[in-house]
Amino acid sequence: MLSLASLPPLSLYIHIPWCVKKCPYCDFNSHQIRSNGEVDFPEQEYISALIDDLTQQLPQVWGRRLHSIFIGGGTPSLFSASGIDNLLSNVRALLPFQTDIEITLEANPGTAEAQKFKDFFAAGVNRLSMGIQSFDDAHLKTLGRIHSGNEALKAIEFAHNAGFKKFNLDLMHGLPHQTPEQAQQDLNTAIKQGVNHISWYQLTLEPNTLFFAKPPKLPEEDYLVDIQNLGETALSAAGFEQYEISAFAKEQQHQSQHNLNYWTFGDYLAIGAGAHGKITLPADNKIVRYHQYRNPKDYLNPEKNYTLETNNIQPEDLPLEFMMNVLRLKQKIPVRLFNERTGLPWSAIEPGVIRAVEDNLIALDSEFFQVTDRGHRYLNDLLEMFLAESIDLPKTINIKQID
Repeated sequence: MLSLASLPPLSLYIHIPWCVKKCPYCDFNSHQIRSNGEVDFPEQEYISALIDDLTQQLPQVWGRRLHSIFIGGGTPSLFSASGIDNLLSNVRALLPFQTDIEITLEANPGTAEAQKFKDFFAAGVNRLSMGIQSFDDAHLKTLGRIHSGNEALKAIEFAHNAGFKKFNLDLMHGLPHQTPEQAQQDLNTAIKQGVNHISWYQLTLEPNTLFFAKPPKLPEEDYLVDIQNLGETALSAAGFEQYEISAFAKEQQHQSQHNLNYWTFGDYLAIGAGAHGKITLPADNKIVRYHQYRNPKDYLNPEKNYTLETNNIQPEDLPLEFMMNVLRLKQKIPVRLFNERTGLPWSAIEPGVIRAVEDNLIALDSEFFQVTDRGHRYLNDLLEMFLAESIDLPKTINIKQID
């Protein structure tokens, strides 16, 4: 009989769906709120709905403590500091926090205010994730951002002055008409800001975006390779360690604990319009994924349940689900983690791992496995080794927690 020795860490994702302007590359559930020069959204009504949504989900997680909270969007920094304070106070009243809980708020430099950042910090937010994307005004205009390069620098200064010791800069490369030198300049500017975490990733054209419908001219493949190599070298030289495909941190304590919980197949409650959650339910012997209504009007409709759909993850899908997350990591992954997170034996994925080792996609010893540089270059090929039809699995799992 298979059992989990303990339940995974539990996080909470809170989605605030409004933004001042929809960016042409963005495929997140965000809704533009500027109308005739005015910005308006139902902040208090939405916060009440968030708390009601969380209250209804509590029976799934009785007795568990929150490991991290991530308030994403949209543009959560549009909300008032008092609103965020009210939200976090209510969450704290419903669920116990770990003493070292990480609470992250996404912020747009175009909505940054010095006092507001100080008030966010006082409300309990202890990590900011700032969507810089570029410091170049021409590239920012192409990306549809509402801030300038100088405003981005000012927002970083606000974060430092507000007391934030942990904050992340989101930076894109491979932008339309961007040269390797321009990408390097963006990265050098970010490194000089005294931050301890940079998310550095290539612009991709996602379906259901304006850029996908009307693709801009992106740099040639050779340029993209040059940008990637130059950037990784610069980050390493500045003391940033790459611990995930697009995440670089100075020292382990500055890594995003919330995102690491995703990537190690942890559990996370989800509240807010379009939010996605994943929960292990030992009493029901299953792991479920669910998502809430995407449109804020539907989410706020009292005649509808907040949750649009819930799906059980089938045993045959668990290896791929697990691997799709952990294979993003650059660090070593304990072999035991597969059983701890899925309730399945290592033997369920061992043939796929052995094939990956033979192809130099994974390195393996008795306690750990790790994706190689080649494995990250050919990640899709690696993942195919863990499709349901490629492995032999038990027909059922047992994830009842051991007392």
